[in-house]
Amino acid sequence: MSDPKDTISIENVVASTGIGQELDLQSVAMDLEGADYDPEQFPGLVYRTQEPKSAALIFRSGKIVCTGANSTEAVHQSLDIVFDKLRALEIPVEDDPEITVQNIVTSADLGSSLNLNAIAIGLGLENIEYEPEQFPGLVYRLDEPSVVALLFGSGKLVITGGKQPSDAADAVDVIIERLSELGLLE
Repeated sequence: MSDPKDTISIENVVASTGIGQELDLQSVAMDLEGADYDPEQFPGLVYRTQEPKSAALIFRSGKIVCTGANSTEAVHQSLDIVFDKLRALEIPVEDDPEITVQNIVTSADLGSSLNLNAIAIGLGLENIEYEPEQFPGLVYRLDEPSVVALLFGSGKLVITGGKQPSDAADAVDVIIERLSELGLLE
């Protein structure tokens, strides 16, 4: 059997930063080629980078949220592009603004199908939400690492809430250990 940790793939990294000053988003939107700004729809300006692929949500407060990147390195590269674009508009941005990873979403595959009803009973109700009529996955809240895992009958997992890439591997270890203890993993 292959190691499920080898199947872990980062789907999305969400990080935040700020430039420490308020922005006139209307004028930034006019000067920043490719920016989308429709305050009726969303309060922030959206600026997409292609290489690496991500979207920066730039708010009037100067706060910036980067989403859609597939690694923490890509977040830093994308935000460096955004900082450079803002500097080119003569908006002062310090040399190395602090970037905080808020959430890493990963997927993995346990390599065998899961009986979600048995898992819901076995893991107990305090850390589980399972309502198959509403959602086909079982929601499992782990304490350590502090993440939420969605388990699907196919054996596929989605792990969200991680702050570093290693959280996903740690979560897969915990899930395999718990399911194996319960005799619910083939």
